[in-house]
Amino acid sequence: MATCAVLSFLLMSIDHSQLHLRSIRAALSVLIYPLEIAVNAPIRGVAYVAEQVQSRGALLEKNQQLREDNLVLRHRALRFKALEQENSRLRELLDSSAVFDERVIVADVLAIETAPSSRQIVVNKGTRQGVFVGQAVVDAYGVVGQISHAGLFSSTALLITDQRHALPVAVNRSGLRAVASGGPAPEQVRLAFIAGNADIRIGDLIVTSGLGGRFPAGYPVGLVVDIAQPEGAAFAEVTVETAGNVSHAREVLLIGVDAQAPQDERYSAAR
Repeated sequence: MATCAVLSFLLMSIDHSQLHLRSIRAALSVLIYPLEIAVNAPIRGVAYVAEQVQSRGALLEKNQQLREDNLVLRHRALRFKALEQENSRLRELLDSSAVFDERVIVADVLAIETAPSSRQIVVNKGTRQGVFVGQAVVDAYGVVGQISHAGLFSSTALLITDQRHALPVAVNRSGLRAVASGGPAPEQVRLAFIAGNADIRIGDLIVTSGLGGRFPAGYPVGLVVDIAQPEGAAFAEVTVETAGNVSHAREVLLIGVDAQAPQDERYSAAR
């Protein structure tokens, strides 16, 4: 019985001491808490800064990647737009070929020369594809020129704006006939032998007359933009803006009118 009493006393003492220690520990924890905050603050600050630096670096890297992706996509969009425009031009060119009963050849323009002394283009088709000297060259909008030299893989065409080229034409409204030759501007021709009282007006459509058999009749040459009557001159000076993209054509049609004719005969209109 005495032993139990002693044990009970010891347990009560221990509980009391632990309760007392808990109170002390709680009081100390309140005092130590600001110190813990102060000690851990630099560590947390360093960790926060490191996280922010890492996040900023990742963000910058992602932004750079997005800029590069955007540049690539814009480049592709430009390429798709260029292809769309090229397809549109080819469709117009091929649609215009339905006007002709003869065989036509689609050719790409490799070079353009628009110097006053020589206006001509080089195309990527030659005698292997059936190109011949004197062959008519047009685009989707009008007459461009005539083949002056045919090589094996490429050919040279004299433009209708070259002063050495002469093209039989007619006024679409009145039927008045004339000859168109190269003018001073890269995309203009002049009509020769037009009387001062001839039935021709600004805005009239000039078309091929079909004379000579080089070009099909009725194909657009251009629009009259100026009519001048120099004092004392027998004929008027008529300026025509070309319908075809003479100085910046990219694709053209070569019209196979008569590949069996002698070359000197086929080329006579271009001299």
